Amino acid sequence: MLNSPIHWIDGLIVILSILFTVGTGLYFSKRQKSSDRYFIGSKNFPSWAIGLSIFATLLSSVTFLAYPAAAYRSNWILLVQGLMVPVVLVGIIWIIVPLFRRVVRLSTYEYFERRFGFFARLYSSIAFMLTHFSKMGTVLYLICLAMSSFFHLHILAIMFILWFAIVALTLLGGMEAVIWMDVIQGSLLIGGGLLCLGILLFRNAGGPTEALSQALHMGKIGVGPFTFSLQKLTFWVMVFNGAFYALQKYGTDQTIVQRYLTAKSDKDAKHAAYIGVFASVSVWTLFMLIGSLLYVFYHTGTATLPQGITADKVFPYFISTQLPVGAVGLVLAALVAAALASLQSDLNCLSAIGIGDYYQRFKPNSTDKQKLRMGRLLVFIASLLMMLVTYLYITWNGQGVLGVVFGLYSIFSAGIVGIFLLGILSRRANRQGLYIGIAVCVLFTAYAVLTSTQIHDKLILNLGKYNFHQHKYMLGVYSHLIVLFVGYAASFLFKSQPAEDDLTIYGYFKKKAA
Repeated sequence: MLNSPIHWIDGLIVILSILFTVGTGLYFSKRQKSSDRYFIGSKNFPSWAIGLSIFATLLSSVTFLAYPAAAYRSNWILLVQGLMVPVVLVGIIWIIVPLFRRVVRLSTYEYFERRFGFFARLYSSIAFMLTHFSKMGTVLYLICLAMSSFFHLHILAIMFILWFAIVALTLLGGMEAVIWMDVIQGSLLIGGGLLCLGILLFRNAGGPTEALSQALHMGKIGVGPFTFSLQKLTFWVMVFNGAFYALQKYGTDQTIVQRYLTAKSDKDAKHAAYIGVFASVSVWTLFMLIGSLLYVFYHTGTATLPQGITADKVFPYFISTQLPVGAVGLVLAALVAAALASLQSDLNCLSAIGIGDYYQRFKPNSTDKQKLRMGRLLVFIASLLMMLVTYLYITWNGQGVLGVVFGLYSIFSAGIVGIFLLGILSRRANRQGLYIGIAVCVLFTAYAVLTSTQIHDKLILNLGKYNFHQHKYMLGVYSHLIVLFVGYAASFLFKSQPAEDDLTIYGYFKKKAA
């Protein structure tokens, strides 16, 4: 907790940035005359704007606060997940973008239904919602925790203020407002991070070279241990986890696929994806570096920390005590912007899934006006559920939030990448085989969670040597592989017609050959 609230100038900057967000929602609200425009926009966005929107969506207060805390506490090993994204993206983006732009009208999971039936669509969309509600609660919790310490307001009061700004922009302005605010908020995030990095580098007595050398010497810049073990948090665990994270994020995640649909052409959508991912990796690295340099800053005599302060609170303390008046406000505005950008995108995409996967199915004759009205109602309902998850975090007083986010991703990933790969790589795979793969995946996930989760220092289910002993991040990897291989093998037990070429990778090759 900070000893005194921030200067009124800094507070005013933050308040103005929040009001600007609300004003942007009001400005774009006049253009939202149809459900297509509300969810996909005008389709006149330049690729760089969509790319920055993808970048801002991937980042959040988790990046701004949890990444520095993770590097301060350990090293850069959790960054490996992000570093795998460009590696995987180069191999898949050429097929994913044209596939979804051809097959999908609004919801990503429309593809899953066309390939494997309604249950596959239902299963995958529910997994997406569970993953994103847990993530949204984490993001809002982190920003509320930080802002309450700066403004000396109760964390629940901060939560309601930010909720109002998020809902005003998303509910009124639709995807157009979200994308253009993402551009502004993403730029603020980069600026705030670079300002903090400059201070940490140049306030060191030996200058930037010495600061970086000390961080290396202290073991704060590295992605080890490199021991090949899947039972502990190692480089290889994060490589496997990161590869499937990249596939899930860019191949099955509504927040990203919906951005592909807003582009003018396949080419623009691909350019946007590359801009988004390489900007994200650069900024993830930037904030890991900030965490490492914070450790140097406070452990080499440059400055001291209050006794008992935790790693999660070191960066907020640095901002409040080392930055000049005005700069504090700009950095806090960037912190708020990072959170709002991510949450606004999630709310719009959750609403899109609600309309595309459920509302239109149960009310197929609904008018466009009714779909637009229901879309806005779903934004509001999703925002209330987001606050409920945030309240649970507040009640539990969450610690080590980045690890929590990665752990929940592993559980809720639910084999979605396995479904996607089975769909595009095999014409022989059928819905019956997939359903068997999903059933085995659900049973395995339940077994792994129950035999590796402790409550009051006791395992929920103790099977002795048959417990799941590998690292929890591997759970997400195994769930995808189970669906892929079990689903493929089980498909041979049932007769079915081969899938349409256009729904698989073979359609792309045929068109290219023609």
